[in-house]
Amino acid sequence: MKKNGVYEFTIENTEFPGMGVAYYEGEKVLIKNALPGQRVLGRISKKRKSKIEAKIIEIIEDVDYKVSPKCSVFGICGGCTNQDVPYEKQLELKKNQVMKLFDKAGISDFDFEGIKSSPEVFEYRNKMEFTFGDFEKGGNITLGMHARGMSYSIVTVDNCRIVDEDFRTILKTVLNYFTDKNIPHYRIMPHEGYLRTLVVRKGKNTGEILINIVTTSQMEFDFTEIVNILKSKNYNGQLTGIIHTINDSLSDVVQADKIEILFGREYIYERLLGLKFKINPFAFFQTNSKGAEKLYSIVRDFMGDSSSKTVFDLYCGTGTIGQIAAPKAKKVVGIELIEEAVKAAKENAKLNGLDNCEFIAGDIKDVIKDITEKPDLIILDPPRAGVHPKALEYVLNFKAKDIIYVSCNPKTLVQDLKVMIEDGYDVEKVVLMDMFPHTVHCESVVKLHITPGA
Repeated sequence: MKKNGVYEFTIENTEFPGMGVAYYEGEKVLIKNALPGQRVLGRISKKRKSKIEAKIIEIIEDVDYKVSPKCSVFGICGGCTNQDVPYEKQLELKKNQVMKLFDKAGISDFDFEGIKSSPEVFEYRNKMEFTFGDFEKGGNITLGMHARGMSYSIVTVDNCRIVDEDFRTILKTVLNYFTDKNIPHYRIMPHEGYLRTLVVRKGKNTGEILINIVTTSQMEFDFTEIVNILKSKNYNGQLTGIIHTINDSLSDVVQADKIEILFGREYIYERLLGLKFKINPFAFFQTNSKGAEKLYSIVRDFMGDSSSKTVFDLYCGTGTIGQIAAPKAKKVVGIELIEEAVKAAKENAKLNGLDNCEFIAGDIKDVIKDITEKPDLIILDPPRAGVHPKALEYVLNFKAKDIIYVSCNPKTLVQDLKVMIEDGYDVEKVVLMDMFPHTVHCESVVKLHITPGA
């Protein structure tokens, strides 16, 4: 096989994250978005000693288990990848892909409790970042998601099915308004333009809605009219805030150089498992509220009887897991890098009347070495990159009897688990939780235990 060469492949199985696996003349080829049973024509896009990848040009023979996608731009939009696959089949594929990583890492002899389904398969997201742009260079303004396989093309997703009707109403209203006003969108390469992103957050359990219009500072604009239009719309939820964020970052990332409140307040409240959480515009919060309740219930069950235990919640964010664990713990100590998140965690603990929680701002690998208190149980919920090696070293030095590892990336999860096993921990239980239907991603929850003296 040669790079850019075109070959016919039969997809035999899949690997995380959603890569079809085929073999050609004895060589393994990974093909993105390919499904077991398909016969495809693919072009070799990467060819290295360690990995060969191909992109689908044509599906010669498709699988018979596909279903009609609900979204009109599925296949064009880069958001969902498996909306044409029955949900039970999606769960099966995810389970098999994650378990293959465990097998490959030599991690076995644990109680596997399967994969849990999302309580909502459609309209489950509580936050979306819609990008202003165009589908074709110089074309009409669009508002939505990056097109599949096209770095700079934005496809309007006014019929998106992973968000509810309130999101769609807001998107259509904002897009129609700024189209009529002929306001230019921001273009990344020349760093020119005004409109950047529309961020919508909605508490699935409270119904509170926050609209955030993100622009550059390259022009002055009076938002009074669009604010009044948005306020006049009928929503299933309740519009509690509209803000304008100025973002002059050169990268394609949503950040705040300045925030202006146009209406109401700059945050929403959400409820999870009987607790109330204040969510600020840029705070991390699980994007599937109903799924988060199920995920955190798994964590709480894994804790067992911990009423006399000190629990460390590392990478705690706004303290969601720690506060849900707090009623079952003697004390919770949360550590998080982002100071604003720690401030929110403290506010939320006060809001929920929890006086056994302490939250500390700082880098885990730096803060943890200065803590004199010893944990009985450690909860890890790191970003996709996993636990920093130095931080993991300090975590292991505590020799906590139990560790619960919540992971959004099974690849880095198994890497960290191998280190923990070498240090004397045993993997007791594993359960997968699908937080992201119609995508290749899912969460993993692992309980580890160490025998005293190990």
